[in-house]
Amino acid sequence: MIVLGAFASGLDASIVNVGLDSISRSLGSSLAATQWVASGYLLALAVSLPLAGWLAHRYGSRRLWLASLAAFTVASIGCAAAPTLEFLIVARVLQGFAGGVLIPTGQTVLGQAVGPDRLGRVMGTLGIAVSAAPAIGSLLGGFILHGAAWPWLFLINIPIGVAGLLLGNRLLPRDAESPTTSPLHRTGLALISIGLPALVFAASRWGDAGHLTPDIVAAAGFATLTLAAFVAVTLRATHPLLDLEMFRVPGFRAGAVTAFFSGALIFGSGVLFALYFQVGRGQTPLDTGVSLLCFAGATAVTAPITGRWIDRRGPSRVALTGGVLAAAATAALTALPLDAPIWLIQPVLIVFGAAVNMVAMPAGITAYKSVSATHLPDAITQINILQRIGGSIGGAICAVFVASNQTGLATAFTHAHLALLTASLGVTTGALLIYRATRPARTPQPSDKDHW
Repeated sequence: MIVLGAFASGLDASIVNVGLDSISRSLGSSLAATQWVASGYLLALAVSLPLAGWLAHRYGSRRLWLASLAAFTVASIGCAAAPTLEFLIVARVLQGFAGGVLIPTGQTVLGQAVGPDRLGRVMGTLGIAVSAAPAIGSLLGGFILHGAAWPWLFLINIPIGVAGLLLGNRLLPRDAESPTTSPLHRTGLALISIGLPALVFAASRWGDAGHLTPDIVAAAGFATLTLAAFVAVTLRATHPLLDLEMFRVPGFRAGAVTAFFSGALIFGSGVLFALYFQVGRGQTPLDTGVSLLCFAGATAVTAPITGRWIDRRGPSRVALTGGVLAAAATAALTALPLDAPIWLIQPVLIVFGAAVNMVAMPAGITAYKSVSATHLPDAITQINILQRIGGSIGGAICAVFVASNQTGLATAFTHAHLALLTASLGVTTGALLIYRATRPARTPQPSDKDHW
């Protein structure tokens, strides 16, 4: 049932994109204004992520997950019934806020239930939904709009949400620890709730525009100052919103670095591959979804296999292998011409899809294993935030290279693939840090109370 919640949240990050034109015509709004149906969801995700850890401590992970899925389902009904664009945007923001809490809270429920020794296996199962949902979203959205109206893009969430609630209420384990009453650090919440969306907005606008504009520079500068202020006040707070002291732990620090670059790699590739088929090869959105099925399929199939491999061999070997495979696949795409036959491109996408799991999962698992069970909600929240920041920057950079193609599309895509290659090398560097942090001789022995 945790997979259902993660799938619904990931699905809605992409399924609406193919329906923006239909929504615009149906509600009589401009396409630029309708774009906020997609942007509002992503910005709300960024706002809710920092709050997920505190809410899990305050109300319990099980209760929070059920409440978030219920809110997500109700918001989906509101989206489908929206009579105006303004109503739809508000409903999407509420849906995004709930969706942003679903994935980290679901990871917390699973982590606390199974313990560190089986963490790879269960995260691998969850990874099927997290990795495949965005890729499936565009394809599913195209099929829905081929025979139905745009409200069905949201109504599809209702059976998923109801099934998840019924199963979750029966099967989810009760929280092992009693909820805490730690006060909410309002100053920190205000700063990061402003800074993160500002950063996501700046990256998104940069990717759309293809070059820097005054509003993008202003938003990026404002985000940098706000997030720096958040770090400063958090380090001095008695009850911080996020425990940044965890970065002193080598394993968590290594996982965090790898998570940032894996986010850039995953979200950057998602943007780049879609542009590659639509702009570079002239395919329709539906045809693009079909072309990317091999990528999504490889990601989904290898997720549980990667999880078991991590449990048996440790995260460092898996991360190193994934980084090397991602770099090799990206280098191959860089060398291929735009008009290369599809049968030559798809095997490379399959390798890249497998590599995606092998870089993202070790990052999180290394970080989660390096902290006590009590700190798990906080660790999961921070790793998800770093992946989101890396993803926003990686996606924007790839889009900028394609948009600013003064020297031709072939050169633009070559530069974008080189940016993706840089992210692959960053992941490989993070994997080396994981290896160094998890070597038996260097691993500190936690006290009994820190064991899961």
